[in-house]
Amino acid sequence: MMKFKVAFIGAGSIGFTRRLVEDILSVPEFRAVRLAFTDIDKRNLEMVYERCALDIRANGLEAELTATLDRREALRDAKYVFCVARIGGLSPFRSDIEIPLRYGVDQCVGDTLCAGGIMYAQRGIPALLDFCRDIRDVAAPGCLLFNYANPMAMMTWAGNRYGDVRTIGLCHGVQGGHRKIADVLGLKKEEVDIVAAGINHQTWFIRVAHKGKDLTGRLLQAFERHPEYSRAEKVRIDMMRRFGYFSTESNGHLSEYLPWYRKRPDEIRKWIDMRAWNRGETGGFLRVCLEQRELFETDFATWMKQPAPEYAASGRSHEHGSHIIESLETGRVYRGHFNVPNGGIITNLPPDAIVEVPGYVDRTGINTPVVGDLPLGCAAVCNASINVQRLAVAAAVGGDDRLLRQAMMMDPLVGAVCNPPEIWQMVDELLAAQARWLPQYAKAVREARKRLKNGARIPAKSYAGAARLKVRTGAELRRASA
Repeated sequence: MMKFKVAFIGAGSIGFTRRLVEDILSVPEFRAVRLAFTDIDKRNLEMVYERCALDIRANGLEAELTATLDRREALRDAKYVFCVARIGGLSPFRSDIEIPLRYGVDQCVGDTLCAGGIMYAQRGIPALLDFCRDIRDVAAPGCLLFNYANPMAMMTWAGNRYGDVRTIGLCHGVQGGHRKIADVLGLKKEEVDIVAAGINHQTWFIRVAHKGKDLTGRLLQAFERHPEYSRAEKVRIDMMRRFGYFSTESNGHLSEYLPWYRKRPDEIRKWIDMRAWNRGETGGFLRVCLEQRELFETDFATWMKQPAPEYAASGRSHEHGSHIIESLETGRVYRGHFNVPNGGIITNLPPDAIVEVPGYVDRTGINTPVVGDLPLGCAAVCNASINVQRLAVAAAVGGDDRLLRQAMMMDPLVGAVCNPPEIWQMVDELLAAQARWLPQYAKAVREARKRLKNGARIPAKSYAGAARLKVRTGAELRRASA
């Protein structure tokens, strides 16, 4: 039995922490590892700790679980660290969605690019750099940081470039797209070989094969004919029609970091599907998060009464984290797609960018072969986002609001909808609303508030979004699921 330590920052996450713990403890050699939870929200931390402790006891394991508000204590001697933190919680997330709507910027998720993703990075990156400082100070030598927090590419970029901690970004978008591809081809997922490469949430399936036969060229027709995906994935299908390759991210998410699908309010519904939030609903992810928080607050006692899952390989999720640790510790080989500094892996994307690429893991480490050039059009789409990411990361690290405004101007959707004066005022409103979580912008916040109070204001719209749904109460959610 191995007894290394794994720490979780932001462990008060409603469901993600529990899922990752189950994955780790499903590895037979890991059933006596040390797990440490830390969060700044005492109540959330206690609730997740209680549920995970119950699960561990029910499985009869020797694993040691602790929870503390002292982050450095949680990180002390940790060999692996998971970052699952959402800095500021749902309050600033709401302003990420609501304020840009006043300027016509209609987002579905708002955590990767566009106005919401850029602001999310401004809150998350300074915190991540604090985490990295503590890891350097007290964690085990060579500690590996697994970042699950969005915006994935920007956070991973900051951890590696400015945090001086090896940071691997982990996402499940490739796995989800792989499953859909197999579905439309009428094959089992394990029968379909893929190569995906790009940047997080804009990764392209550049090769799809079955028994050595390349089926990439058949995907467009297969998706267009599929009875469900032809309705649910209109943006992804249109991008494949025009760029030649299927993209990893959900329909609604993909739509918000391109300049073409959400810039005209009267056209948005043409591209989305309101049967599920991630297919394009305005503020869909915010609504779901608010509803989940309501249920977590009101139904915790019921949640605690649910039977514990059996920690077994058959129940393990497709999240990469536990599989990477297993390979590093046992030598069993694992293949996946990981977010890492490019350094020439994709030869027509900048070397400093964070790319999502194939890799394999064994005792020698995390290894990423050279992909070469992306198709030219796919690389152009990625490069537009990378320019925004680079500006936003530098802005967050230095507290430079001019770079922040330039990132907003260069963002594909914001730039398609807003003119420069509107962007300047929108950033002022975002800085003022989120000042509590943006200490690096103290001077810029003061100046923004002064302009908003005394300056000539550009009239903003009263706009609820093209496809907004009401946030349901806990009672409404329980009735809907009954």
